[in-house]
Amino acid sequence: MSVSVSARRFERVGAHSHIKGLGVRNGVALPVADGFVGQAEARRAAWVVVQMIKQGKMAGRAVLIAGPPGTGKTALAVAIARELGEDTPFVAISGSEIYSAEVKKTEVLTRALRSAIGVRVREYRRVYEGMVKKLEVRFDRHPYNPWYQIPVEGVVTLKTASEERTFTVDGAIISEMLAKGVSEGDVVWIDEETGRVYKVGRAQAAERKYDLASAKLVELPKGPILKEKEFVHTVTLHDLDLMHSRSGSIFSLLFGGGEEREIPPDVRRGVDETVKKWVDEGRAELLPGVLFIDDVHMLDIEAFSFLSRAMESDLAPIIVLASNRGFAKIRGTDYEAPHGMPLDLLDRLLIIETRPYTRDEIREILKIRAAEEKVDLEEEALELLTEIGAEKSLRYAVQLLTPAKILASERGSERVGRKDVEEAAKLFVSVKDSAAHLKQYEEIFLK
Repeated sequence: MSVSVSARRFERVGAHSHIKGLGVRNGVALPVADGFVGQAEARRAAWVVVQMIKQGKMAGRAVLIAGPPGTGKTALAVAIARELGEDTPFVAISGSEIYSAEVKKTEVLTRALRSAIGVRVREYRRVYEGMVKKLEVRFDRHPYNPWYQIPVEGVVTLKTASEERTFTVDGAIISEMLAKGVSEGDVVWIDEETGRVYKVGRAQAAERKYDLASAKLVELPKGPILKEKEFVHTVTLHDLDLMHSRSGSIFSLLFGGGEEREIPPDVRRGVDETVKKWVDEGRAELLPGVLFIDDVHMLDIEAFSFLSRAMESDLAPIIVLASNRGFAKIRGTDYEAPHGMPLDLLDRLLIIETRPYTRDEIREILKIRAAEEKVDLEEEALELLTEIGAEKSLRYAVQLLTPAKILASERGSERVGRKDVEEAAKLFVSVKDSAAHLKQYEEIFLK
């Protein structure tokens, strides 16, 4: 029996939640597809990169996406990760995030690099599985507070379709069951080795106390109560680093805690050797992820040097860099270079260029974002937003969608009209308008 366990992040409507892929079919970038509009050459180049990754031909290389602000650089990086698969780790950081008074720059970059490498591990565990038919708890006084009672032991009866057994459990297990809200009628797993309890859901065969409930309904387990299960865990190299630094197990990684601290290099070397051994034995497989470093020109010469060496590692993710700078000084030096990056690193990168969007492309992007944010636009409102996007900036036009919707609802309309967009544009000015405002009142602003 196989159980798949993977960590999920909270999802919401974000700046790139509409991106589903690169929108390339048979090597051809479609004008509008998978949430993308335009940038056909850049998307086709990214598609070639994805093919190289799938064929294992990206070792020691990285990608630089260069272009003006608001031309889809981050969207391209997200799309590359989407194309590689659902479980592909995607880690996005800014070049300014590596600077800290508490953690070394190289440690921050190492954590990001190893968080972008996934490992799908198969682990066999002996567990007690069944529906809780009976649950009895014995309480006693707390040793340090006689007026407070704590659970010290319990009696649990588990039932499957073919077996029923009663167990006496200690205070740790019964306390965990109570903490997780386990009651009679719930299906649970109890790990034989660690005693960890996992609540699966409410058994369909159990007596129902409520007409409406939030509990997940599951079938009554079959077979013996004590069984061996194959757990498939999708973790990252950084997760394994933390687990090894705590000297725990993969199972404890999912259910245990621990305080994060700087990890010694020998621990990471041990993790690398263990992962390579698991892969050779067929117990695990690597999931090369994507590390996206935005504003890469914010890195300094030391960080660039470390990144160049990290690209050569056997366990390196796909590194995607982005910059909107032209010629700029390399941080930490007095030398100017394209995108503020050392020339020896630039020579090793596959560079993808993005270009400003046309008016028709801006219109299509606004339609996609409006659908994503559930904003119903009238035709005149869409035309005005397109004009704003072309004259000022696409990002500004997108930012006006939700304020315009709120203003429309205030006047009792479900559709956003031209007047709503005009009012939103008066309330929230663009960068160009703000700059003009500063110029007009330059003398009275604080300097």
